[in-house]
Amino acid sequence: PSGTSEVHQRKEVCHWPCRCPPVPTCTPGISLVKDGCGCCKVCAKQAGETCNEADICDPHKGLYCNYSEDEPRYETGVCAYLVAVGCELSGVHYLNGQTFQPNPLYKCLCISGAIGCTPVFTPRLAASPCARVTGRKKPGQSSCGPGQQKQLQSTNYRLMPAYRSLPLVLKQKCLVQATPWTPCSRTCGIGISSRVTNENRKCEMKKEKRLCFIQPCLTNVLKAIKIPKGKTCQPTFQLPTAEKLFFSGCSTTQSYKLTFCGVCSDKRCCIPNKSKMITVQFECPNEGSFKWKLMWITSCVCQRMCSAPGDIFSEL
Repeated sequence: PSGTSEVHQRKEVCHWPCRCPPVPTCTPGISLVKDGCGCCKVCAKQAGETCNEADICDPHKGLYCNYSEDEPRYETGVCAYLVAVGCELSGVHYLNGQTFQPNPLYKCLCISGAIGCTPVFTPRLAASPCARVTGRKKPGQSSCGPGQQKQLQSTNYRLMPAYRSLPLVLKQKCLVQATPWTPCSRTCGIGISSRVTNENRKCEMKKEKRLCFIQPCLTNVLKAIKIPKGKTCQPTFQLPTAEKLFFSGCSTTQSYKLTFCGVCSDKRCCIPNKSKMITVQFECPNEGSFKWKLMWITSCVCQRMCSAPGDIFSEL
């Protein structure tokens, strides 16, 4: 009858069981995510690109699929930015989702109050030095030596997008970027944490490591640390005397009175909130000495979230 509205059938884009193509290699700055069907790894759709239930928009950039133009089916949409706060860099304000280029080396994007940047120039695969080797090789055999392979792997850090909280700093024409430090590898005793940063002379993305010492390995921490009366947490504490640090069978040349993160009588945990970096020197019996950077904790915060995700976009 003419009085009834027409029913529009939406096209099914998800099919099970899952049949996935090889995992794609995404352009630097574009997230590799699982599709909307929960099946395959895909490169997320970017602003202005078409999207649907399967082809999802980049969640790390605050994008969503806007179906408003596809009325009444609402089957195909366009990736758009959620309404959010803008960013400020060197006194210039940028809108959420706005792209800009602070210098010729980097292209940046404002994402919900944070700024993410990727290199403008990326090396072409055809330019690999391993391809310039004459002679016949067996299928699947690399023409690179072990040293060349290691050098090529290290250059991958140059293409990694790094996001950090404001303010970003320009040092000698280099837009300094760094991923957040990973959680300490040990909850007690000396461990290692790492990050990827371009804060070096060549402005190249490289992996950087440091020592971290969150808590000493005490048999009963709650007995060793006095929690103030009426409180449930003691955020920080220090040992009574300065002590030498031991790492890989070696000891520091100096003694240090470090600040450690404390404990709580409830289910909260205490993690570093503010810190600085110092350089410590270790001496090994009959084997010389070496230096390491060490995280020097200045304050800790007690919270209920006791595990930090490894996603470099998690803070956004």
